[in-house]
Amino acid sequence: MKSSLRWAVVSISLVSCAGQAGRDDSLPAGFVSLSDVSGSIQLDIRYHTSNNFVGRPISGYVAANCILTEPAAAALATAQELAAAQGYALKVYDCYRPQQAVNDFVNWAADANDVFQQHRFYPAVPKNELFSQGYIAERSGHSRGSTVDLTLVPANSRQLAVDPFVNRYDCRQAKPLRYPDNSLEMGTGYDCFDELSHTDNSQISNEAKQNRQLLRSIMETAGFSNYPQEWWHYTLSNEPFSDRYFDFSVQ
Repeated sequence: MKSSLRWAVVSISLVSCAGQAGRDDSLPAGFVSLSDVSGSIQLDIRYHTSNNFVGRPISGYVAANCILTEPAAAALATAQELAAAQGYALKVYDCYRPQQAVNDFVNWAADANDVFQQHRFYPAVPKNELFSQGYIAERSGHSRGSTVDLTLVPANSRQLAVDPFVNRYDCRQAKPLRYPDNSLEMGTGYDCFDELSHTDNSQISNEAKQNRQLLRSIMETAGFSNYPQEWWHYTLSNEPFSDRYFDFSVQ
């Protein structure tokens, strides 16, 4: 599959130029709003809402925006072209994440009594093991600006507006029983802290395996690497700020 996608890698430099031309001057140097680079990528920024594993909006997410470094945004636009060539589109759940949001996660994790969203997002993992098992961390690659959480959706589909608290969804269940998402079948929901979310988990359906591999092929061709414990998590291989963590708000 990768060989059929290589033609699009050459477009990265062209997209990069477009991204620089549309750069938001309110952002730190080197960062850009994804919508200024590729308006066709869908945004479902969960941490701006209550539809996440904490159950409320997260500190630092002032707007439902995707901010990335310029090279990461350009590469993601290329990935969108690759997906579109096969009848799909990208949908992002999270992009740059300010350190204050990471700190919010750390403070939440310290409260052993707050397990409001456990049934949906980490039903089989004790809350006090979320750090040791690698699902959350005190330092996140997202805060370097070149990491993105995303999925594939059918082209021209849209996310339904559904109250996430009406049902106590379990992210491990069959797709009709999980929170409604226009994502292709990936075997679990987004931010499902469970072994089933490991990209190469053998217990998911063949359909989910194929869709995860399709997403990985697209993202690797565009220059990203997957985090093996989360099928949705990708980092630009040549990220420009590999040792810097930022804390400006998502606006």
